[in-house]
Parts: sequence; C-alpha cells; structure tokens
Amino acid sequence: MKSPQKIADLFARYWNEYDAVKLAGLFAEDADFINVTGLWWENRKSIERAHDYGLRVIFPDSQLSVLKTKFRKLGDGAGVVIARMLLKGQSGLKGKNAGKRQTIFTFVMEKKESDWICVSAQNNDITRGAETHIRREDGSLEPVSYR
Repeated sequence: MKSPQKIADLFARYWNEYDAVKLAGLFAEDADFINVTGLWWENRKSIERAHDYGLRVIFPDSQLSVLKTKFRKLGDGAGVVIARMLLKGQSGLKGKNAGKRQTIFTFVMEKKESDWICVSAQNNDITRGAETHIRREDGSLEPVSYR
C-alpha cells in the first residue's frame, strides 16, 4: 500500500471478494490480528487460515462496508487507522438471523521502504447502549450500561 489510509477499504474489498489470500497479504508476516471474540492470530498464515474458514463458513454471503475512517500518524514510519464498518449477511446459527453488525477496526500500520503494511489489527463489535459486559451465571457475557 502506498498510503496507510487504504487499509480499511482494501480489507473490505478483499472481504467482499471472499479472498483470504489477498486479505492476509495486507498484513506483515509476523502480524497480530484479534477478532471480535478475542481470538488472536499471530502471523499472516494464521490470519489467512482463519479468514479462509470464516469467509467460507460464517460469512459466505456477507458484505462489509467502511462507514468512517480516521488516521493518526505516529512519526515517519508508523500510524494507526481506526475504521467503523458495517457487516451484513453473516450466516445465521440454528435458524436465527444474524442481523447487521457495526464494528470498529484498529489497524496499526508500519512503513517498509515505500509501502505500508499492517502489523496489528483488532476488531470490536459496537453494542449500542452498552458500556461494558458482565458475566452471567451460565458463563455468557451480557452487554450492560450503568447509566
């Protein structure tokens, strides 16, 4: 990438093409990726494998779109891109509709010679009206607000 700000659009583009190889190619060989449930993949190959599975099994009819991005430069060779995204079309589970979800991605970018590459990414679901989670007695998490 010639510009770090392109990461969100390219991530969404390759997601929508269901191309885990191109998607993983946005990341450094030793990159980290943390998904919405806290699963942590620690290199490009594991990022590719996880997204290949996800795009085939969980998200085969999904579409990801970028709603907003922000870039913060951290010196000459690093920066952070934050992107709000909308996910539609996730496969349902046990007859339930998965519905639409908004997420926030944080991409940590590093400049290598004349190109930029992602060295770390984290994806978080946006839960409207909630400030945190509490653990239920059955072990599940419940989004809550203390207001």
